[in-house]
Amino acid sequence: MKGDAFKSATVIKVFAFALLSIAFFYFGKHWSDGSQQLVFFNSRQDSASLTNPTNPSSQFVSISPNFNKSFNLSSIINDTTVSDKPLEKTPSAGVVLSPPPPPPSPPPAVQKTGVLDENGVMNDNFEVGEFDPEVVDNWGVGNEKDVEEGDVVKRFRVKKFGLCPDSMREYIPCLDNVEAISKLKSTERGEKFERHCPEKGKGLNCLVPPPRGYRAPITWPKSRDEVWFSNVPHARLAEDKGGQNWILIDKDKFKFPGGGTQFIHGADQYLDQIEKMLPEIAFGHHVRVALDIGCGVASFGAYLLSRNVLTLSVAPKDVHENQIQFALERGVPAMVAAIATHRLLFPSQAFELIHCSRCRINWTRDDGILLLEVNRLLRAGGYFVWAAQPVYKHEAVLEEQWEDMVNLTTRLCWNLVKKEGYIAIWQKPLNNSCYLSREKGTQPPLCDPHDDPDDVWYVDLKACITRLPEEGYGANITTWPSRLQYPPDRLQSIQVDSYLSRKELFNAESKFWKEIIGGYVRAWHWKKLKLRNVMDMRAGFGGFAAAMIENQLDCWVLNVVPVSGKNTLPVIFDRGLLGVMHDWCEPFDTYPRTYDLLHANGLFSIEQKRCNMSTIMLEMDRILRPGGRAYIRDSVAVMDELQDIGKAMGWHVTVRDTSEGPHASYKILTGDKHLLRA
Repeated sequence: MKGDAFKSATVIKVFAFALLSIAFFYFGKHWSDGSQQLVFFNSRQDSASLTNPTNPSSQFVSISPNFNKSFNLSSIINDTTVSDKPLEKTPSAGVVLSPPPPPPSPPPAVQKTGVLDENGVMNDNFEVGEFDPEVVDNWGVGNEKDVEEGDVVKRFRVKKFGLCPDSMREYIPCLDNVEAISKLKSTERGEKFERHCPEKGKGLNCLVPPPRGYRAPITWPKSRDEVWFSNVPHARLAEDKGGQNWILIDKDKFKFPGGGTQFIHGADQYLDQIEKMLPEIAFGHHVRVALDIGCGVASFGAYLLSRNVLTLSVAPKDVHENQIQFALERGVPAMVAAIATHRLLFPSQAFELIHCSRCRINWTRDDGILLLEVNRLLRAGGYFVWAAQPVYKHEAVLEEQWEDMVNLTTRLCWNLVKKEGYIAIWQKPLNNSCYLSREKGTQPPLCDPHDDPDDVWYVDLKACITRLPEEGYGANITTWPSRLQYPPDRLQSIQVDSYLSRKELFNAESKFWKEIIGGYVRAWHWKKLKLRNVMDMRAGFGGFAAAMIENQLDCWVLNVVPVSGKNTLPVIFDRGLLGVMHDWCEPFDTYPRTYDLLHANGLFSIEQKRCNMSTIMLEMDRILRPGGRAYIRDSVAVMDELQDIGKAMGWHVTVRDTSEGPHASYKILTGDKHLLRA
């Protein structure tokens, strides 16, 4: 009985549910066919409304405000545009609406500036805005930055970099790596003076402090003759070389009388003597780019500057470790380098003249491998000037050294063109004819034809004679100053991925930088900055440096060609400029505080694929003088991070638009380095 009752109740419930469903379906269809309007019930019911339903004021239902209106739903769904016109409303009876507010005014038109006109054609008539200095405050406050990792946005802070210990005031990372140097198997060939960079993760992560009492450097040309003692506080050179007229201490300054070990009466007199011995040298006309090996305090190069000769002075960081530091403090082109087991970081046929005055190098050791490196660097028809005791002293040991030198240079096909007093001058041949006519088996041999003499990054020295190009590249350059803007023949040897001719690229780069530097001079008053030591960190064909000369800025530029790009160094030297190969994922071979201006065009957007941008920025801070400036022209994508890193290093950072306007893909970051003390 219980089971039957239960089944009866269940059937009744199912039947009732079905009736309700049919009722709701009918109700919905009836009210959605457009024949009726929905009503809205009023919950406030009173006795009057119930007793007098005909009284309008007492109705307990109200009509929808959309009564007698129709809507096109499909148009509303598909319309994704935003209209400035406000939606119309149906006013209630007796209500007066205020007029709709006026539409907002259109945004101001963007002023288009740059090198493209309205037709997309290149236009040379553009202007650069006036210089507007800004100061970035709150150094040391972390700078927040959002980074997208997939669908997740993470925020991090670039914290302030701290100061390095006082012991690192003159730190050169790849030359002061004591741990790596101590593990060398041999040091007898000068290996300890070559590059030994810190391992990845053990590089510089702090700001190298200046010496106590550091002052703004004395400006050129006065700095050629004197610098502040407090900026390079090392008296050993003055003590060791005081009698040779290199350097003297006078109260709070070092003074440079212009002498050297072999020319104690002054560099000017010494240079006059060389030019009288061989007028064909023609300083500043035929000889434009020179190399001074074992340079001392670089007086040879300092005095050649007034004769329109750019001389790169090089010396190792040895017992006289501060000689390059003195040279750069004076405002003379210089870098730390040693001829030991690797090629120097310059291309073949780079220098018209290479000079060695008592440079303490045994040129004839190991089958003359060191002089063979000089031969690689020397331009066809160039000169090697040697001022040393074996040239003029008649002692058995020294005479034997002279005979060995003459024998080696003869086998190298060098011609001893002049020997007078303590100076001997050799000239390199113009072509390979002498090499090919030597007796079979003569040592040293010619290098393999497939050997690239311009491949220099960590390349071992080779005991062979570098072949000269059969096309005459390097030998037939024009004279200074016309060579600065003349596309050299070696331009054709540069591997460039372009449909344009190399000469067009060369001329376009020169024109571009001439206009840009002209804008910098007008807008940012570069002639008032007292620039002297300048580095272009990604030099291309050297157009930036050429523009600095054409705008009559009294400075010298070291053009750096990164290993990650095309090797354009031969073109740079053929133009009469200085350059060097470098990998910016590693530190540069110079002392701290040695450059007034660092210029980087498109460097970070390329190198960020290979190394951390903060690594490069910290190296820039190390080699930049307090009061110096960095100009970074790069893509918008890297600007935020560069700005954060600059602030974390204590720079005063400003990001500006390029001459192409605010919507260009490039911007310019300017960073001013201030003097920081512990």
